[in-house]
Amino acid sequence: MATATLKFIRLSSTKARLIAREVQGMNVELALASLQFMPNKAAHILSKVIASATANAGLEANEAVIKSCRVDRGPSLKRFKPRARGSASGIRKPTSHVFVEVDSANSKATPKPAKAAPKKAVAKTTKPASDKKSDDLTKIAGIGKVYAGKLNDEGIFTYNDVVNMTQKQIDVMEEKYTFKGDFKDSIEDAKQFVNGKDK
Repeated sequence: MATATLKFIRLSSTKARLIAREVQGMNVELALASLQFMPNKAAHILSKVIASATANAGLEANEAVIKSCRVDRGPSLKRFKPRARGSASGIRKPTSHVFVEVDSANSKATPKPAKAAPKKAVAKTTKPASDKKSDDLTKIAGIGKVYAGKLNDEGIFTYNDVVNMTQKQIDVMEEKYTFKGDFKDSIEDAKQFVNGKDK
């Protein structure tokens, strides 16, 4: 791959781009033949730059392809033209810069890097549901719906769980949730349900 540049040519970039678009992507030999029969000033200038880029690449015209042919706008030269009654009007003479990139027709296109696989969304872990069948703890004396929910939060779901609570668990429940009354009375009532004596 090789490039050639020609700067500050006395030609409008708009006019030069009309010709540059025609030869972009063409074989160099075909492009030079096409430009030879174009009457535009830009065609003569572009053919020189393309030939220079091909020579820089060390390729024959039939082996090279025009990868890029770009025309950028350059500075405008300011001139004055005399007018009537001793006045003068301004004239702008535009310039442009030409950039040509040439490559071998047999060169393989570089493969695009593979896109990274999207990250899989991490599934939110949910607490496994308890396998134990929960009892209606609100039937126990002194335990309402709110307190039954708090017992469930502590892992207590059945009458047996209430009966088998340790003194340490009872103290934690009374301090943490400010249980009204004596929790031991509720445990005694739960024993009645365990023994099948439903009040």
